[in-house]
Amino acid sequence: MLAGMDEAGRGPLAGPLAAAAVVFPPGFSVKGVRDSKTLSPKKRKILYDVIISSSDWSVAFVQPREIDEFGMTEAVRTCFNRAAAGLDIRPDLFLVDGLPVQGLDFPAEFLVRGDSRSFSVAAAGIIAKVSRDGVMVRADSMYPGYGFIKNKGYGTREHLEALERLGPSPIHRRSFAPLKDRFQLELPLE
Repeated sequence: MLAGMDEAGRGPLAGPLAAAAVVFPPGFSVKGVRDSKTLSPKKRKILYDVIISSSDWSVAFVQPREIDEFGMTEAVRTCFNRAAAGLDIRPDLFLVDGLPVQGLDFPAEFLVRGDSRSFSVAAAGIIAKVSRDGVMVRADSMYPGYGFIKNKGYGTREHLEALERLGPSPIHRRSFAPLKDRFQLELPLE
């Protein structure tokens, strides 16, 4: 039994890293599932609804504070392990998008461009992307002015201008440039 696994949100200046794992019944497929970056937000959401109603799936997050403390390599490993642990079914093998990640708690095969080579990896990518985007949409109302509803935490010109005006929010990754160059790495008290 195989599981697909992918992540979303390695590069943004704000918000969590998300990883998803998905296991489908044998022979199951959904037309249109492919690399989430090639799908419109509307199409992703439609496919997300079909995928989560037809599979055993799990999504996990690593928060910006954890990314800052441990670095992205450890954040990816932690997020993948959390997503795998959230499944009810224990697959024999995980197909994971990208380059090898050491120290995982499960058997894995890594596929460069796996979201364009494996149905289950692409489905996991859709779950991770839609889930993370939802977090950032909610963050937009909690931390207005950064444009999270549009930029999802990525370093757009408008986002960088907002950082200059407002400074970092509690969900900004302070270990990421340009934040680490302009603002203290110390995290605000909650």
